[in-house]
Amino acid sequence: MKPYAFDYLAASSAQEAVALLAELGNDARILAGGQSLMAVLNMRLAQPSALIDISRTADLDYVRIEKGHMAVGAAATQASVEWRADLADEVPLLAQAIPYISHFQIRNRGTVCGSVAHADPSAELPLVLVALGGEVVLRNKKSRRSLKAQEFFQGMLTTARQPDELVEEVRFPLAKPGQKVAFLEFAARHGDFAMASVAAVAEGRRLRLAVGGVADRPVAREWEGLDESGFDDALNEFAWDLQAQDDHHASAQFRRHLVRRLGKKTMKAVQAKEVQA
Repeated sequence: MKPYAFDYLAASSAQEAVALLAELGNDARILAGGQSLMAVLNMRLAQPSALIDISRTADLDYVRIEKGHMAVGAAATQASVEWRADLADEVPLLAQAIPYISHFQIRNRGTVCGSVAHADPSAELPLVLVALGGEVVLRNKKSRRSLKAQEFFQGMLTTARQPDELVEEVRFPLAKPGQKVAFLEFAARHGDFAMASVAAVAEGRRLRLAVGGVADRPVAREWEGLDESGFDDALNEFAWDLQAQDDHHASAQFRRHLVRRLGKKTMKAVQAKEVQA
């Protein structure tokens, strides 16, 4: 199938993009990398009257370190993050997760903010953002607001973004001294959608596990002082609470099994003396 006809509008700046969104609202969609959006348009799951292209907006194309986090602008590609020389030191969980995202051709065009805005529950970047307690910056013509990742993601392909708002930036907290992280996912083939993915973060006695691909959004749970003897019970409870559903990719039972299996591996890894990336 091919998309319905639409107008193409190339924004030269963030200000112009939000002005167009204010004018067009629900009738417009933002085009950055287009790796998720074009598939949705071709299947006619979305039928906007206009696409606002921000891919060439220089003021939105940045990856920078500031105030304890890595800020990624709306036009910055996933590859521009992936190939940062110090990424493994800055945000090691991102360094571990990004190679699982589809294939390098997709990462060369796809944007970080685009993946977050699309809110696919099996996507790696939303999961990392939730696991780390990151933030999403939303901008409209009049103001900006910042939401915690867990507030931003509201369901399957559903977020707290309003029709006149642009996902201007996402913020990944920088690694803290002594923090340990691990990421794993299971897919039929490398680059396919994950049937389940997990990200673990340990800081002192606090252990946080986020799961993607099982519920309708990434979900995180945190424990204080949990040791290996309690992993099985904690993971079993978490797996059931995610309310997995059967689909043509995997059964709910198999997804619960993956949460237990992958979750235990990552939790053991981050509690070990040395974590292997």
